[in-house]
Amino acid sequence: MKPGALFDWDGVVIDSSKQHEESWELLAAEIGKPLPDDHFLRGFGMKNQVIIPEILGWTRDADEIHRYSLRKEELYRDIVRERGIEPLPGVVGLLRMLNEHGVPCAVASSTHRENIEAIFDAIGVREYFAAVVTAEDVSRGKPDPEVFLQSASKIGRDPRSCVVFEDAHVGIEAGLAAGAKVIAVATTNPLESLGKADLAVASLQDVSWQMICGLFRRPH
Repeated sequence: MKPGALFDWDGVVIDSSKQHEESWELLAAEIGKPLPDDHFLRGFGMKNQVIIPEILGWTRDADEIHRYSLRKEELYRDIVRERGIEPLPGVVGLLRMLNEHGVPCAVASSTHRENIEAIFDAIGVREYFAAVVTAEDVSRGKPDPEVFLQSASKIGRDPRSCVVFEDAHVGIEAGLAAGAKVIAVATTNPLESLGKADLAVASLQDVSWQMICGLFRRPH
């Protein structure tokens, strides 16, 4: 059986870190809340339900967290619609290669589904993904492996026969905890800081079929 491929979204398929950071700034200004200087890096890859109480310290009220989260994502989509967005280098080529080799692909992301749906058609990659698992589908965010376990199941693969593509440290931890092989891409963090992953690359342009196959010839 061919392996499965599980893709994080932000920082792997697209780089929308600037748009996300700006949407947090707009929300903070809108509701009159402070933003810690290092909030974005500290919360990168986490669900809003963790970021708002734990990283930002804004509130622990579940209704407020939910309301702030939805508004933040609405602001993010407004920015993307206004300015557009492109897939990261190597993404489309990698998806085509995996498709040609019969490898099913899934999105496994802490991003909200509506965000992914808004971008899917704009960047022309919807056809390559057999499944999508998002923030709404899981109760525990990364570094918990739930999102990767679910996405592997949806494409009919054991997580141990999957390769995860990630950029965030919490995502790398989650992929490894799921038992998958992890290829980290240095979109968000320096290449030298991604050593926990099975492989680290500067760009998805650097990923070959031989490289993926080689991961599964190594002992677990």
